[in-house]
Amino acid sequence: MSHKVCDSGKLMPVDQAIGHLLEQVPPPPAAQSVLLEKALGRVLAADIHSPLDLPGWDNSAMDGFAFRAVDLPAAGGCLKLAGRIAAGQAATTPLLEGQAVRIFTGAPLPPGADTVVPQELCRVEDDQVWLPPANLGDHVRKAGEEMRKGYLLLQAGKRLRAQELGLLAAVGVRWVDVYRPLRVCLLSSGDELREPGQPLAPGQIYNSNRYCLTALLQGWGVEVHDYGVMADDLSASCHALSLAASECDLMLSSGGVSVGEEDHLKHAIETLGSLDLWRLAIQPGKPLAFGQVAGKPWIGMPGNPAAALITALIVVRPFLLRAQGVRDVAPRPMAMPAGFDWLQRNKRRQYLRARLTLQENGQPSIQLHPQQSSAMLAAACWADGLAVVECEQLVHEHDNVTFLSFAELMQ
Repeated sequence: MSHKVCDSGKLMPVDQAIGHLLEQVPPPPAAQSVLLEKALGRVLAADIHSPLDLPGWDNSAMDGFAFRAVDLPAAGGCLKLAGRIAAGQAATTPLLEGQAVRIFTGAPLPPGADTVVPQELCRVEDDQVWLPPANLGDHVRKAGEEMRKGYLLLQAGKRLRAQELGLLAAVGVRWVDVYRPLRVCLLSSGDELREPGQPLAPGQIYNSNRYCLTALLQGWGVEVHDYGVMADDLSASCHALSLAASECDLMLSSGGVSVGEEDHLKHAIETLGSLDLWRLAIQPGKPLAFGQVAGKPWIGMPGNPAAALITALIVVRPFLLRAQGVRDVAPRPMAMPAGFDWLQRNKRRQYLRARLTLQENGQPSIQLHPQQSSAMLAAACWADGLAVVECEQLVHEHDNVTFLSFAELMQ
């Protein structure tokens, strides 16, 4: 993604803001040892080296027949059957000249055997088996082919997915050292907010950010502590923040960081600790605040639902992942052809709700939702990612545009 600093007055470029936040990330929580089945989504606190070779011995990749390649004529031929070996059985009897054994997937090759032919290509005739031509080593998984004992299996800072758990199980790892889950306090700001199911009075709205942001945080592996809605009052805000700082590792809030006279949250942060208030060159979203209360980091996001969602995905996500000990926190952008024209220059980098669709030629292209308001979430539900248009950039159909997938941003 471009690091161009656009001529945006006092607006801070998005990449600069992310870099500044990453410089302020506290050390990850203390490490703890957990059972493998409890480690999904957790972040490794120490490197793991393989305690054994994988595979531990030469084994068959197919159901078929194992033999010595030197014994089979170039045009194929018959070898004498000398038994069978199933997965889980030991194979200690050496294979003699001119012999083959029936073997099953995963079973160890007997000493001397070096090649396997799939059963569907062979014919058993009494005590012999006819085998087609084969190459030395066909369908054999060699000992240590995947990794050798002592190999660096996984590095500290890796967030464990299903495939990492499977790999650890494959080498016999039962316990893993991971960081304690990050305790994140989530606050909402605004007297107008009500919970779904409650009646709405004039001027009131439902608190969508609470549910959207909680789901994001859970997807990022943190332990969410919901502190509800803070009243638009300085003393109430100070009380809520003080309590949250005493119980959590860091705090997130939505709303209350603009320039309105009823936005008391930023004043509460200044009263209790320190505050940096930025106006980012990002759309949707612009006001974003960072500060500390009793030594605990706090990030304040905009209150508009789509703006809160996108600033969380783009700006807050890397901070939270790094605070959990994750090393690689940058999303992996894809360059895709635009299926749209964007002919209005903007002084902010735009994150447009978009989806990938297949063209008639079978190639993907990016399509935009017609509604890109910072207050509306319907477009984000329709979309499967974000199209990124840089500040001052014009886009014509078929131009390559950066696309960020929700599938990656939300994990």
